[in-house]
Amino acid sequence: MSKRIGPKDSVLIRQYRNGHDEAFDVLVDRYQSKLFTTIFLIVKDQGLAEDILQDVFTKVVKTLNSDKYNEEGKFQPWVMRIAHNLAIDHFRKAKRYPMIVMEDGSSIFNSLQFAEETFEDKQVREETIELVKKLIEELPPAQKEVLVMRHYMDMSFQEIADQTGVSINTALGRMRYALIHLRKKMKQLNVAYDKTIYPK
Repeated sequence: MSKRIGPKDSVLIRQYRNGHDEAFDVLVDRYQSKLFTTIFLIVKDQGLAEDILQDVFTKVVKTLNSDKYNEEGKFQPWVMRIAHNLAIDHFRKAKRYPMIVMEDGSSIFNSLQFAEETFEDKQVREETIELVKKLIEELPPAQKEVLVMRHYMDMSFQEIADQTGVSINTALGRMRYALIHLRKKMKQLNVAYDKTIYPK
C-alpha cells in the first residue's frame, strides 16, 4: 500500500499543531525511509544516519511548534532539505582541516606543520581556519554544498552531481564560483597575510 494514501501533509501538520501528536507519527512513517536513504547516501554509515535522522525530526518538531513554519504545501521538499543540510553540516563540523584547493591549484592551508611552531603561530592558524569556515557559511547555498561535499566529504564530482541532481558541468561550475568567491572574500579581509595560507 502506498504511503501517500491518507491525509495530506498540510492536514497532518495542522492536526499536529492543534495538539494531535499522532498526526506527526503519520508524517514520520511517511517520510522516514526516504529521509534515511538520503542521509545514508551522504554519510555512508548506518548508525550516524540514524542519529542524523533523529536530529531531522527534532528540528522539524521545533519548527512546527514555533511560528517559523511557513512551508505550507511543501513539507516534503522542506524536510528533505533539512536532512540533506544536516548530513552536510556533520562533515563541515567534524573535519577541522579541510584541504581546500583553489582554482589556481594552490591550497588554502599549508598541510605541513612545523615542530617549531610558536603559540602565536598556532593561534593565528586556528583563527584563520575558523574564519575560513565562517566565509564558507556565507557562500551561496549551492556553492557551499558542492565545496563541502568535495573538500570535507571527499566526494567525486560524479557523486556530487548524482546526489544534488545536476550535471557534472554544473557541479564543476558551482565549485569554481565557490572558490572564486572564497578567494575574493579572503583577499578583502586580507587573510593572506599568514604564510600558512595560500600565497597572494
